[in-house]
Amino acid sequence: MEKTLVKKWFMIHTYSGYEKKVKTDLEQKIETLGMGDIVTKILVPEEESIEIRRGKKKAVTRKLFPGYVMLEMVATKEENSEGINFRVDSDAWYVVRNTNGVTGFVGVGSDPIPMEEDEVKNIFDVIGLKDFDENIEPKEVVKINFQVGDYVKVLEGGFADQEGKVAEIDMEHNTAKVMVDMFGRMTPVEVDFDAIEKA
Repeated sequence: MEKTLVKKWFMIHTYSGYEKKVKTDLEQKIETLGMGDIVTKILVPEEESIEIRRGKKKAVTRKLFPGYVMLEMVATKEENSEGINFRVDSDAWYVVRNTNGVTGFVGVGSDPIPMEEDEVKNIFDVIGLKDFDENIEPKEVVKINFQVGDYVKVLEGGFADQEGKVAEIDMEHNTAKVMVDMFGRMTPVEVDFDAIEKA
């Protein structure tokens, strides 16, 4: 049997609403017990989006996986003729498992199963992380409540209080082309998302 130490991401299940508290408590425990070389990173995956309500932008943060926290831990990779197995440090397992709010590791029975590399990469892509770095700003996602073909009201500028039909939506620049009546002809006008609301 071949054994090697590797860093893998694991998911732990928590009581819903306790994700941040579990992260904080775990970070303190790991530091106090000097286990920072075993449990290396703790993450509550969140996505920040901008919602437009009544013409005003509002930042909204939501958890991608309510009731789950991600941990990067050093695990022993065991390879034999039956396949590959990962075993986590029993002391670290005990500390994590017995943290308030934690109901267990995601896995089979009491054995934690590490996440696949592409799963971790997909989560990092969604939350805007290249590699794990706590100082990175989350990727901003703008949410709008209108689509092409909807009627909207222009809130500001030269066409304030006019209604028009959305012809195009440009998510990259946060603008929409709205067809408004100008001297009896439908004319396209480019308007910022926060300057229009659904009619």
